[in-house]
Amino acid sequence: MLAVKVHNLSLKNPVMTASGTFGYGEEFADFVDLERLGGFIVKGTTGSHREGNPYPRMAETPSGMLNAVGLQNGGVEKFCKEVYLRIKHLDTNIIVNVSGSSIEEYCDVASQIDELEKIPAIELNISCPNVKKGGMGFGTNPEMAAQVVAEVRKVYHKTLIVKLTPNVTSVVDIAKAVEAAGADSVSLINTMLGMAIDVEKRRPYLSTITGGLSGPAVKPVAVRMVWQVAHAVQIPVIGLGGIASAADALEFLMAGAKAIQVGTANFIDPAVTMKIVDGLEDYCKRHGISDINEIIGII
Repeated sequence: MLAVKVHNLSLKNPVMTASGTFGYGEEFADFVDLERLGGFIVKGTTGSHREGNPYPRMAETPSGMLNAVGLQNGGVEKFCKEVYLRIKHLDTNIIVNVSGSSIEEYCDVASQIDELEKIPAIELNISCPNVKKGGMGFGTNPEMAAQVVAEVRKVYHKTLIVKLTPNVTSVVDIAKAVEAAGADSVSLINTMLGMAIDVEKRRPYLSTITGGLSGPAVKPVAVRMVWQVAHAVQIPVIGLGGIASAADALEFLMAGAKAIQVGTANFIDPAVTMKIVDGLEDYCKRHGISDINEIIGII
């Protein structure tokens, strides 16, 4: 009933988790049946260890949150030699979010992940708004986006998902560019660039001044962009941005997303993904839908 396909990835259901909000999956094992998920995306992985940005790097906002964590992670070697060994047994799609400060770093990380048998896909993060180099710099220009995707495509041979930024004039132009360069799928949206000020202390809440806005506040923008991109490219679209319920997920699916990712809502309710899977099953039963693909892209 809920099975979907994203390029060569067969998903039990369309529900995945967003990178940076779900750790390496194991942190949520007490709350979630990880193998019931369509898949999960592990936190951003770079070529070497990164401490991330200085604190404070998270701030609550109305209907959302700002973050400027800055891709804190142990580096690709630690992931391959330690984390991978702990999670590779899980019967679901484990996807690694790959980031870097240069095309060479993206390619190095992707090539190492390519060798891991139980990792069927990577999500290329060219859209992070809270790192000083790389990240969003590649994702805001069609030519640069295409260049990094084309180079990674040469060294990565499994499903290549490219994560797009909403901080552009035309997300469709970026999506078309990465599709032409060899992307198998696109995921959108990443966080929107935002800022909040503590008026009592007269300074920004974040050490980096600006950061990425996520949560329900961004959902209408995300649904609109997913709808635009789904009508402009031939490759599968994965939707994310403010999803906190089955109804939210259904909006993205009807707008054209083949699958969705749950992000900020994991911090509020660690079991939210299971509730969304249950909600999708209930919706299909109530509406006499035998295959959820029947409603994907109906808008």
